[in-house]
Amino acid sequence: MSEDSICILPRLEGLGGPASFRARLTAGLAARGIRAHSDPEDPTCRAVLVIGGTRRLDLLLRARRRGVRIVQRLDGMNWLHRLRWAGPQHYLRSEANNALLAFIRRWLADRIVYQSNFTRDWWHTVRGPTPAPGVVIYNGVDLQEYTPEGAGADERPIDRWRLLVVEGHLNRAQILALENAIEVARALAQGADRPVELWVAGDISPALRSAMELRAPGLVRWLGVIDRRRIPSLDRSAHLLYSAEINPPCPNAVIEALACGLPVIGFAAGALPELLDADSGRMTPWGGNIWRLQKPNCAALATAARSVLENQPRFRAGARARAEAMFGLDRMVEKYLDALLG
Repeated sequence: MSEDSICILPRLEGLGGPASFRARLTAGLAARGIRAHSDPEDPTCRAVLVIGGTRRLDLLLRARRRGVRIVQRLDGMNWLHRLRWAGPQHYLRSEANNALLAFIRRWLADRIVYQSNFTRDWWHTVRGPTPAPGVVIYNGVDLQEYTPEGAGADERPIDRWRLLVVEGHLNRAQILALENAIEVARALAQGADRPVELWVAGDISPALRSAMELRAPGLVRWLGVIDRRRIPSLDRSAHLLYSAEINPPCPNAVIEALACGLPVIGFAAGALPELLDADSGRMTPWGGNIWRLQKPNCAALATAARSVLENQPRFRAGARARAEAMFGLDRMVEKYLDALLG
């Protein structure tokens, strides 16, 4: 085991991409003999990786004075709360988080890792460039764990099409993402050669679930919160993944699906055009001003999605090939090591 160690802040557990990323990076570092922990004052600490932001600015300042490198990993900014009211507490919390991220980026970070070119350009446009150099590093997955073969592959139905949505949370300002998923599924069903079912995995309040049932009775199967270890088998059991997040910075759900050979559909927004190619899924324009949350063209996306359903072997192989080319965990860990210790 190396004497050097890396601190990762904050300590993240539970749902969502940041917690999943932390677990994967920690495992990748351990495989290389590097200890990861949450104590920036550990005397062996060579670098601190801040996933987004942390309120413990005092710890970052002390670490920086000791010559410890501060690396900030950034995804996007909170913005939906400004267009869809979800209460004063959510609004204030979102604004405070944006300010915290921007402060660390401008004044404390020695290096910045952006999850995608889209994320980098967004930050540069809104907050301007910084003295700290930045690099784009896509998220990665264990290609031995997330594979097309294994449990779930034999559960893919042949008498209907299964459209899957996997998100950590689909509440408050993300309600529109769920509404769009339902509209895409309904549009897909109108011209499909067999019935379409929509499976939704994620944290959804009972009230929101009831409201969505009124809009599309019987269309959705609500899976609730899924243990991370069950995601590969769930991906294998579907025909398509719909990338539901609006302007996604670098969605783990998409990368996991590709690794499992599950083609992806979504609107050509956020980082999705960077993640997909012509053989791994289909994208169509939003159809209006996405930053104003104008109504998307779900019918056009459904039409494009039918070509994926009609040629599953091609697109399933293409999805896996895309993951192998771009999103292996080893590739991600090595790039983070360069940013942290290089």
